[in-house]
Amino acid sequence: MNIPGIGGLRRLGPAVGLYFTTIALVAFAVDGGVYSVLLNLFLVRLGYGPELIGLVNSAGTLTFALSSLPAGVLGQRYGSRQMMVIGLGLLIAGCVLLPLADALPVGWRLPWLVANNVVLYLGLALYFVNTAPYLMDVVSAERRNRLFSLQTALSSLSAFVGSLVGGFLPALIALGLGLSSEQPAAYRYALIVAGLALIPGWLAIRAARPVSVGPADVPVSPDAAPIAVAPIAGLLVMIALVRVLQVSGLAVTSTFFNVYLDSALLVPTAQIGAIIAAGRLLGVPSALATSALTARFGNRTVVIWASLGTAVSILPLALLPRWDAAAIGFIGVVGLSWIRYASSLVYFLELVPPNRRATVSGVTEMAAGVCYTVLTFGGGYVIARVGYPSLFLAGAAVTALSALAFWWAFPARLARAAG
Repeated sequence: MNIPGIGGLRRLGPAVGLYFTTIALVAFAVDGGVYSVLLNLFLVRLGYGPELIGLVNSAGTLTFALSSLPAGVLGQRYGSRQMMVIGLGLLIAGCVLLPLADALPVGWRLPWLVANNVVLYLGLALYFVNTAPYLMDVVSAERRNRLFSLQTALSSLSAFVGSLVGGFLPALIALGLGLSSEQPAAYRYALIVAGLALIPGWLAIRAARPVSVGPADVPVSPDAAPIAVAPIAGLLVMIALVRVLQVSGLAVTSTFFNVYLDSALLVPTAQIGAIIAAGRLLGVPSALATSALTARFGNRTVVIWASLGTAVSILPLALLPRWDAAAIGFIGVVGLSWIRYASSLVYFLELVPPNRRATVSGVTEMAAGVCYTVLTFGGGYVIARVGYPSLFLAGAAVTALSALAFWWAFPARLARAAG
């Protein structure tokens, strides 16, 4: 598979190593790690149901959607690394301040949660949108698929550790402070610890001083060039529409999976953390396999089949009200989504000239944010009225539709993929 190890990363320069340090810490704390396990459970222990949990989450995802395109434009103008530094600063502030909600009077809690989730997701947008253009600019074209596979694997491994730590952290904190593990305070301190863990990542990306290898390179995917000459506005619209559909299944499962296990199936927090961690751990070999899969079958084919597989993986959550069935489904969704994400990201970015990549990254993340906003806000009301299975089934159906939409929107690749 020829994925670079630690020695390979060292040869790529200190900027790449510092970048990967930041990637690992963000995944551990927020992007799949501690926050992903505990935030919604913290909200449950504040007395909120699925509607208000959806409201808090959708305030953040809407901010992410609205900020992603400007984040790409700002990164294009002022530099991706500078935007990542600013974004991580906001992300740390939001992560540390948000959990203080339970120390406030009841009437202040919801506005505080919403406001700080907005700050958190604004920082996440500035950071995340600029990661792909940064990496595309500091590594040569022939190494990109391998480096993105490694990045995805590292994120998944770090999220695995964060999920596992997140599952046990409230009980450990409660034991140390003499609290009940079901009190919001135990979750408050656990979330603050996650926010503080981001500080070394902020310092790392501040210290990174990359040497650009671009922007003279051109798209290297043999099936990407025909679309690169299409009008950029039309291409961005196609990418955004497909991306909205692709992310739907992941959005409903990642947002409501822990609430479903906690509130509907009565699974303990430590077990929830272990299940989520298992899903993240499977993402490591999945991500590392992406490079070999795309080299053998092409990015387009991998995206289509990973999307279909994700849709099938959601079905156990919708059809079997058992924690083990839900765990199997969630693990499948996470593993296949990592494959789809890495292959589609490189695919989309190679459709455009280097000076347009930050814009494309902003569009893809804006589309993902729109999808998350609609499904997290509306999903809470769907759950309250017709239950979790209906929401999961809808997510599976739309994810399956994304494979058809991708096949239709980029037909120039069909003949090459089949040939």
